Amino acid sequence: MSHVPVLLKEAIDFLAVQRGGTYIDATVGLGGHSYEIAKRLGAPGHLIGLDKDPAALEIARKKLVVSGSSLVDGEPDWPTITLLHRSFAEIAKGQRPATIDGVLADVGVSSLQLDDSTRGFSFQADGPLDMRMDPRGERTAEQVVNHLDERQLADVIYEFGEERRSRRIARAICRSRPIRSTAHLADVISAAARPMNSEQRRIHPATRTFQALRIFVNRELDDLRALLKAAPRILKPGGRVVVISFHSLEDRIVKDAFREGSKEGYFRVLTKKPITATEEESDRNPRARSAKLRAAEKI
Repeated sequence: MSHVPVLLKEAIDFLAVQRGGTYIDATVGLGGHSYEIAKRLGAPGHLIGLDKDPAALEIARKKLVVSGSSLVDGEPDWPTITLLHRSFAEIAKGQRPATIDGVLADVGVSSLQLDDSTRGFSFQADGPLDMRMDPRGERTAEQVVNHLDERQLADVIYEFGEERRSRRIARAICRSRPIRSTAHLADVISAAARPMNSEQRRIHPATRTFQALRIFVNRELDDLRALLKAAPRILKPGGRVVVISFHSLEDRIVKDAFREGSKEGYFRVLTKKPITATEEESDRNPRARSAKLRAAEKI
């Protein structure tokens, strides 16, 4: 499986990795960003990687611990790697205040999750309605789709998917219950929310609803707020936090947290506007098109 980390050079540049430092990759994923951080840390450094998804951690472990090696004067020059199965919301767990040199978070769904139809994240292939990043999570998309009442479901689709046709879609879902598969759900949404104009025709009618369900099932926005609240406590002065987000809800939360930190005097914002992918990167990696990077430094 080819995995291309998004905004890799920009993320590493803003993180300004110091040899021998301690860094947290809060969303280690398949280890693409982590590998570049580790190369710069060298043997005195420590990289801590977190992920909700045990399948991703296993792949990252092979990349970072087993195959990760770098030599200086014939001696191994690879940092200590600690990989933890936990949400980025728990970033401060076990960390003493002001001991971390940098935090990176690439939030959202990974290619590993999207490409595996058994995980139920995508409507491109039929699969069970699961959508849990952490298989230990309490609720699945199937439970949400089949048990929320119509009004609650419409609110979820509107709030987390920014879907203006949320009421119509929720009504159609409730009338079609039980819905057990991604294909069935996508068909129900497509019939209820036929594209009315060219903008709506550009994206699949189910895109925003699937996004909403995924965010709701995984409590992604709450977790992001928890990460941003904890970061200033664990960062050393001069330490940096870099966040890559993929839709406006996440980007707004990051922008507001950095702005608030600047106003309160504990953050210096390094990105007046979000950094986006070059045309070349977007062509090479379609996922990069919607990526936005923001960075701040602890004062």
